[in-house]
Amino acid sequence: MNPSARLPAKPLVIAHRGASALRPEHTLAAYAKGIEDGADFIEPDLIMTRDGVLVARHEVELSRSTDVAERVEFTAKRTQKTIDGVLVEGWFGNDFTLAELRRLRCREPQPDLRSRAHDGLYTIPSFDEIIELAERESHRRERLIGIIPEIKNSTWLHSAGMDPEHAIIAAIERHDYLQRAPFAIQSFEVSNLLTLDRLIGDRPNISLVQLIGDPEQSPFDQQVQGDSGQTYASMLSATGLREISHYADVVAAHVRRILPLIAETGLPGPAATWVADARALGLQVHAWTLRPENRFLPPALRCGEDPAQRCERGCIAEMQALIKAGVVGLFTDDPALGRHAVDAIGT
Repeated sequence: MNPSARLPAKPLVIAHRGASALRPEHTLAAYAKGIEDGADFIEPDLIMTRDGVLVARHEVELSRSTDVAERVEFTAKRTQKTIDGVLVEGWFGNDFTLAELRRLRCREPQPDLRSRAHDGLYTIPSFDEIIELAERESHRRERLIGIIPEIKNSTWLHSAGMDPEHAIIAAIERHDYLQRAPFAIQSFEVSNLLTLDRLIGDRPNISLVQLIGDPEQSPFDQQVQGDSGQTYASMLSATGLREISHYADVVAAHVRRILPLIAETGLPGPAATWVADARALGLQVHAWTLRPENRFLPPALRCGEDPAQRCERGCIAEMQALIKAGVVGLFTDDPALGRHAVDAIGT
């Protein structure tokens, strides 16, 4: 845990996978759009290539967000792997070198909800390129732009002979920007955050974020170690939060874990009790993920019946309810709406 961590002056707007409601996720264009739209942080999910390079993808399997299935030169790379206990078939990032990944083109992974106008325009960026983008934009806009990567499938990557945590430490040493700009590292696992807490030490600009999954599930590293009794629900108990406070600065949970819905009205209800418990321990609370389409909004905040319809007022209303509940970080696919929600509070 970083003892120098402090509450932000205003809630943070975090560009979730970039401005992923408007551009294909995890592309430099999506991150640049998020910055343009007022994000305080950009969020890359990180996997690793065969040659050990950190790159941005939400899944280690590539077919959902790229054109890999149409690339005949990579047909032979299709295979099956068990990822965090689940058998998956497809093309996997750690079977490709960075040079091979450069030949793929990104596409919208939710075409039933979002435009495909930008499909085929962008390549998969490396973590180094994302850092360089943030630094350039920081100079241009005269404000520090934070970076908040999530390490994906850490235990599985280690079983494949890769070490994303030390790769991130190497990136910190390689980039002066990461030694002075706001920088936070997220994981749904626990062991790698404990490792990072030890490796990072007291760097005042760096924080660690414990992500919370479905209540009945356990962090995969804990399953592998035989501690299946530690569920995400138990991690939000008083004892669990106290343990998290020893190594992390932030707890980030799904919006419904923070503001459960009132069945009778379809509106967000009062904050879950664990939110106040976390704040009392000095933990910040972040919420994921705020999205503008009806499909993702509480029933009472939707605009009409079409699941794909954007409902900006509903999304902003949910963001502001979270802020009033004590949330200080909003992971959103549409950072412009997050910026509006934050800046309108108190006006």
